[in-house]
Amino acid sequence: MKKAKIVIDTNVFLVSLASNYELHWIFDYLVKGGYELCISNEILTEYEEIIVSRYGLSGTDAMLEFLLLLPNVILVTPYYKWNLLHDADDNKFVDCAIAANADFIVSNDKGFNKLKKIDFPQIEVITSEEFKTTYRRIIEINIK
Repeated sequence: MKKAKIVIDTNVFLVSLASNYELHWIFDYLVKGGYELCISNEILTEYEEIIVSRYGLSGTDAMLEFLLLLPNVILVTPYYKWNLLHDADDNKFVDCAIAANADFIVSNDKGFNKLKKIDFPQIEVITSEEFKTTYRRIIEINIK
């Protein structure tokens, strides 16, 4: 079965790291190889900045190095900036998704809803809750 290729925005990724958060299953499923995470250097830098501000510097480098060692984490280099969203910080996720030919972006940010009105390039955006529904369906298929 083909693994989903996804891009995860920083806010969703950040709350998936802590084991006591409701979205920790997203990170856990990544570590178990359940999907392919597509990231660019820009995304990795943003992850680092936010993780350092939230959790401190000591564990950040180790966590990011661990992330890059996972065989299902794909480092992508977008060569074109589409500028499809008003928020320049959100555009890096769109550019990465397009360059990686990702199946979807996981984000709870309503700013990504603009992508639903764009015909080309077509980018699907789902919430963490919608991803959870997909995740459960994938697990049920793999168990059968």
